Amino acid sequence: MKEISVNFNKIIGEMKIMHAVNNGPVWKATADQRISNMDAYREAGFPYARNHDASFFSMYGGEHTVDVHMIFPDFDKDPYDPDSYDFHLTDEYCQVIKKGGAEVFYRLGSKIEHETKKYGTLPPKDFKKWAVICEHIIKHLNYGWADGLHLGIEYWEIWNEPDLDTDDSTHKRCWGGTKKEFIEFYNVAATHLKEKFPELKIGGPASSGNWEWMEDFLSELKAPLDFFSWHVYGDNPERVEKYAIDAKKLLEKHGYSDVESILNEWNYIKGWEDDDFIYSMDMMRKTEGAAFVTSSMCLCQHAPVDMLMYYDARPSGYSMFDTIIFSRCYKNYYPFKMFNTLYKLKNEAELILSDNIYGLAAKNENEAAIMLTHFNRWDNRNSNIGEYALKINDLNLGSNVKAEIYLLDDKHDLELIKEENINVSDFTLNLEFDEYTEYLIKFIKM
Repeated sequence: MKEISVNFNKIIGEMKIMHAVNNGPVWKATADQRISNMDAYREAGFPYARNHDASFFSMYGGEHTVDVHMIFPDFDKDPYDPDSYDFHLTDEYCQVIKKGGAEVFYRLGSKIEHETKKYGTLPPKDFKKWAVICEHIIKHLNYGWADGLHLGIEYWEIWNEPDLDTDDSTHKRCWGGTKKEFIEFYNVAATHLKEKFPELKIGGPASSGNWEWMEDFLSELKAPLDFFSWHVYGDNPERVEKYAIDAKKLLEKHGYSDVESILNEWNYIKGWEDDDFIYSMDMMRKTEGAAFVTSSMCLCQHAPVDMLMYYDARPSGYSMFDTIIFSRCYKNYYPFKMFNTLYKLKNEAELILSDNIYGLAAKNENEAAIMLTHFNRWDNRNSNIGEYALKINDLNLGSNVKAEIYLLDDKHDLELIKEENINVSDFTLNLEFDEYTEYLIKFIKM
């Protein structure tokens, strides 16, 4: 029998934030249909919610929400005049995120634009004026300017995926200018915002993962950089891990070793076109996509990345929530609940794995927990599955401990399948793994 072992007496570090997301809960729907996923959102314990692409979703406020060009719709107006701004639905949406228990991670810029005519993704006519507009958005949301709020938003990200399309592309979806123009724009905007708000984290640029493009960006960067954000999609958790390593190497090469590295868009994607994309959209919500999420979280807990932010909690094609019945959760929702269980315990314990098993363990004085999954890529299914012996060493929670085993698979949505009382610190549990089976095992001092 294959073996997994956990050594709860050996604490190897702190649990990181691997379970943040893009976008918040649905609190209000249409006037005659008040459907909410607030309870499920809170239960998952998402620490941060990035608000990129929020304006695609009418339940958040649609086109009147978040994006700079919609908050400040007439660029020729006075940026120091409160009447130039429309904050209403953005205020409401940011407060809904806070109601859901998450902190807002604010993306300054525009949603991606796939249409043939572009609006918010075009380079601003005046880079410094755009920075002044963003200054007042921050003042409004954080410091009460213009009858504003005091949300304490720490992370402010400048733009999204400026490197997605080449300079000669006729269909630039995220940045309508050239690479040279973006670097100039970023330097102006980030310098201004950091001077105005030294206490906040100003960063970006939410790279699509074009490291050659980012080499030039970091080489010519003159503005402060508090965090470096980047994206990766794939069907293999090792790909996510590799991008984390590559991003860190890139930062170190250019003298930014201490800058936070944040992966703030990632999800299960086999391919972006034709049958591969259809397969991806289907599997993303099922056990295959869920196991990919769990295994990626587990690898990145030990990779040189500071935060993961899944795309997307917004009810959409990429979501963990149903697009009609928002409270209905797909399989890819439950890894976040599992990880949050360990995150709240804070202290990561040593876990020795086997074959295609991914996992993490954590403990505090009164509780301990383990999350495990089996994952093989679609082209290597049904290998190394079967029964595993999970050896628990030095649990040390006393002589009266309740053990709970929860299962996530095709038939179970992280449901309690077994519980028993345990009065020893060393013992073995036998677990049966099929492809993409996941377990959450909790130990509670009674």
